[in-house]
Amino acid sequence: MTDHRRNNNRSSIPHSVWPAEWVRQAEQEAADSLGVTLYELMLRAGEAAFRLARASWPDAQRWLVLCGHGNNGGDGYVVARLAKADGIDVTLLALESDKPLPEEAACARDAWLNAGGEIHAATMPWPQGVSLIIDGLAGTGLASAPRQSLSALIEKANADPAPVLALDIPSGLLAETGATPGSVIVAQQTVTFIALKPGLLTGKARDVVGELHFNALGLESWLAEKPAAIHRYDAASLAHWLKPRRATSHKGDNGRLLVIGGDHGTAGAIRLAGEAALRAGAGLVRVLTRLENSAALLTARPELMVQELTDESLTTGLDWADVVVIGPGLGQEKWGKRALQKTENSQKPMLWDADALNLLAFNPDKRQNRVITPHPGEAARLLNCDVAQIESDRLLAARRLAKRYGGVVVLKGAGTLVAEENGDIAIIDAGNPGMATGGMGDVLSGIIGALLGQKLNLLDAACAGCVAHAAAADVVASRNGARGMLASDLFSSLQLVVNPEMNDVNHD
Repeated sequence: MTDHRRNNNRSSIPHSVWPAEWVRQAEQEAADSLGVTLYELMLRAGEAAFRLARASWPDAQRWLVLCGHGNNGGDGYVVARLAKADGIDVTLLALESDKPLPEEAACARDAWLNAGGEIHAATMPWPQGVSLIIDGLAGTGLASAPRQSLSALIEKANADPAPVLALDIPSGLLAETGATPGSVIVAQQTVTFIALKPGLLTGKARDVVGELHFNALGLESWLAEKPAAIHRYDAASLAHWLKPRRATSHKGDNGRLLVIGGDHGTAGAIRLAGEAALRAGAGLVRVLTRLENSAALLTARPELMVQELTDESLTTGLDWADVVVIGPGLGQEKWGKRALQKTENSQKPMLWDADALNLLAFNPDKRQNRVITPHPGEAARLLNCDVAQIESDRLLAARRLAKRYGGVVVLKGAGTLVAEENGDIAIIDAGNPGMATGGMGDVLSGIIGALLGQKLNLLDAACAGCVAHAAAADVVASRNGARGMLASDLFSSLQLVVNPEMNDVNHD
């Protein structure tokens, strides 16, 4: 089960995501290829939105349709006309502009007027008793904060108790980035057309999109011939990476993982990473930490091998390991710095997190055998900027991190991003707000490390690990709710999701 603001049935949502600018440019090419007009595509979009609205709110009989001065507004005119023909009481407000409407939107407006519809100024008194609001104010072309006239309508819509259906994207949400530089519609449902846009899946999207629906408007075959620019991965994707094990497999086949960290007072971080690795299927996990942590770790999880971190044990451990995870609870003092200095030259697959990233920010380097997993604060330090810059364009930030530091980058957050230096990027479409608690990053580090040890490459291990982590949290949330979730709560459900052949990981 996913977050309650999102659609619990994601099977109809494609796994390909396209930049909004590409979709706008490709729309004409697709229409020409299939022998349809742009106006026909607008009619299809309006009809799809109308059908969804009727199915979702069958008792709603007083609709307010808000139309902007572009093709998103044209979709709104089509919805309004269909609703009026179905006997619904429709009030339509339209923003004024000195520029003429696009041709397709003008046709939709004229069809509304010819059907007896009226167009009211956006400044008219807000109608009373509205039971559904259709948001056709600003579509995917918006690139900055809404202007005052648009912002005023957005604020009125948000203040009204009626539910909102957003057409293509909630007005004020930037389709390329998921940023909200100003006022933004908070929709109960959003229906997007032709292709998924990244801004619907990352940044502030989850706060405002609500349940996400998709309609390709009959362009499925044309889109299928195009290589996806961005990949969307969810719980259903796990079966692609995590195949059933051979009956004769043994622990040596499943990876020897070395986990380094746990300075004074942070034994919990290294324990979470170590146990997560075991639950994700690592064959053997050795933890190098402060001697004082050993008894507690072995008592809590005797399957871990625990040693004091010394120069000798680190040298031996690096020779023994197939994969290295360093950072959880590492600290930034001499003890942690020395461990990182001795570890960083290893050519084995590595994952750096937490204080390893904070130390990396002081001494940047580029490596191709490493996964780094920064949250936005750590990402800001790694790029020498502030968190607001990271969050204003998360895709750009992930790509910049990959270009500067090499390997694979996991930029954590709502709509986690996984990026490579070549520009490939994936969006993780799973998880819930209960994950906003201490220790979750340590669990993720252990999971990705375990999957590296099971011979997934850096990109696949990062993507599969992020999905497994988030899907496990979704199972916990479906049982107990999001608030009060602990990082260690994921362990039992983690074993479920990393065995997708045994269970439908989307169920409750």
